[in-house]
Amino acid sequence: MERQLPDWIDSYLDYTSNSEPPEMFHLWTAITCISACLKRKCWLNWGMLTHYPNMYVVLVAPSGRARKGTAMDIGYNFLSELNIRLAAEATTREALIRFLKQSSDTHVNQETGQQTFHSSLTIWSQELTVFLGYNNTQLMSDLTDWYDCKSKWNYNTKDKTLSDNIVNLWVNLFGATTPSLIQTALPQDAIGGGLTSRMIFVYENNKRCTKPLPFLTEHQQELYPKLIHDLEMIHLLSGPFRYDQSFCDAYCEWYEREDKNPPFKDGRLSGYNERRANHFKKLCIIMSASRSQSKVLTLVDFIRAKTILEATETNMPKVFGGVGKSQIAPIIDKI
Repeated sequence: MERQLPDWIDSYLDYTSNSEPPEMFHLWTAITCISACLKRKCWLNWGMLTHYPNMYVVLVAPSGRARKGTAMDIGYNFLSELNIRLAAEATTREALIRFLKQSSDTHVNQETGQQTFHSSLTIWSQELTVFLGYNNTQLMSDLTDWYDCKSKWNYNTKDKTLSDNIVNLWVNLFGATTPSLIQTALPQDAIGGGLTSRMIFVYENNKRCTKPLPFLTEHQQELYPKLIHDLEMIHLLSGPFRYDQSFCDAYCEWYEREDKNPPFKDGRLSGYNERRANHFKKLCIIMSASRSQSKVLTLVDFIRAKTILEATETNMPKVFGGVGKSQIAPIIDKI
């Protein structure tokens, strides 16, 4: 079987071009769809470290202004077609842990023939604060712990009525919220470190355009089955991703330069600065999967991931514009 499209993300953006959400929201929806299909069965060995293509992505915009839910609905439909396992939008911590354990699957290494188990789950929440709850530090701590895809994660309740041992854990998160809800739902101490440093916040202030008739063109209707077919091909990918010399050279130069000149001086994004290289490598895996079955990271993937990440970072400080210890911090931000 061969792919029917030259690049899945580009074709997805073409498919959604006649809708109102900003292109950046559609772009990160497409990225998350690919991530949800790769699961823990794909990885990148980086020296003593192993990077998996899970990401924590949050769309942020004022309520009703940028059509966050519309963008997420389109991607949700694609994953539903492939029966990708998604967590409920509102659930208890215990139910989520149980659901994660039940999401076990097998992966057969195509090179060695070795079979391994993994528990891969994507959290897809249009109201992230509903999923997280208000000041739910325990769930936030769990999500922080899950981000690194531990090979074994143990859980016990205080009364020991529930005990879970999850093997080869992998959690992917895609949510949406507003700046005001971030201020009220997240503890002040959580901003800048912990969970938020592992998140990529995609901020847009308004919708892209006004479309009273957001109907698909004939060309876009023809794209849909091809997008489904190629996403199934992406879902079939498994095993390690590798990188060629052009990628390695470009990454080394970029890493040394960015380490000395991080993109943000704001303390609320200092934790993100420290994990930025990890975000970048995860994104490069997804860029490679978007264009081919080769599982090789090239200079093309490096340039594309760099362009996307830098464009996203332009608006990222606006997410925390009204966050501060002062009671009038939100008012100052509006002024």
